[in-house]
Amino acid sequence: MSLSLLLVSLFTIVEFNCENLFDTRHDSLKLDQEFLPTSDYHWTPTRYWRKLSRVGQALAATGEVSGTMLLPDLAVLTEVENDSVMRDLCCRSLLRTAGYRWVMTDSPDERGIDVALLYSPLSFRLLSYSFVRVTPPLGFQPTRDILYAAGMVATGDTLHVVGVHAPSRRNGELASRPYRMAVARAVCQLVDSVTANSRHPLIVVTGDFNDYSESPAILELVKHGLTEVSKDAVGSHGARGSYRYHGEWRSIDHLLCNDALVRRFVSCRIGDAEFLLEKDKKYGGVKPRRTYLGPRYLCGTSDHLPLVTVFDVQ
Repeated sequence: MSLSLLLVSLFTIVEFNCENLFDTRHDSLKLDQEFLPTSDYHWTPTRYWRKLSRVGQALAATGEVSGTMLLPDLAVLTEVENDSVMRDLCCRSLLRTAGYRWVMTDSPDERGIDVALLYSPLSFRLLSYSFVRVTPPLGFQPTRDILYAAGMVATGDTLHVVGVHAPSRRNGELASRPYRMAVARAVCQLVDSVTANSRHPLIVVTGDFNDYSESPAILELVKHGLTEVSKDAVGSHGARGSYRYHGEWRSIDHLLCNDALVRRFVSCRIGDAEFLLEKDKKYGGVKPRRTYLGPRYLCGTSDHLPLVTVFDVQ
């Protein structure tokens, strides 16, 4: 196959936790006070636009194929505050000439963060989208909705995309596990619904699950017939996972797909471009160059690295 035909047939999906991509305006219905110019974080317009630029740069850097730079076809983004932020990212950042469009959730999350799908209408013709709300267990605050979108790819097949940002491990992994299991079961029900109502569907489930590959919530998805193709993903500049905690590389960002899409799987890697990393002075090696550590501004992009998965859609 020639390089030009190869590039046309490849379809790139990126998952990226943007680490608190808030605008600088207060939403009176949400607890977003930390990310205002007057807060301890001093979240100024200058810092906001710098962050947007770096998120755009991070996405642009994920599209290299055989030495040729291509923008990703889809990106599932988590920790994005609202529609205004997505409009700025698509229309006013360095991605403004790419022609990206987006859909996103409108979740009851108390801080106001949501899940968004960035897509190129040239390679993904959006057919429909909706949200799934997960009822919190007793004593827990509302979490992010699950984002569902269906679109047609170049072959005429329909790709079904499920975007997830599961509840955190606040108050401990064991105490918070039932909430993430509830999200996993909701995803399984959604996958069942798509499978029952579609002919030969291509299904991808991706996001920040706040769990590892061996965690019960991820194993629930695998038991339900999904394959985690991101399990062994590593980077080319030292990253051994999408997230580093106390010197240990792990992945809480995952991408799973059904059997029909597994057959089209090409590769999965961590997008660890050098500008997304910094030296880990305490533990050695490198770590993601994050935006904040507590209220201390570090001028980085995110505490996560992008997860980059390529499929052959021909």
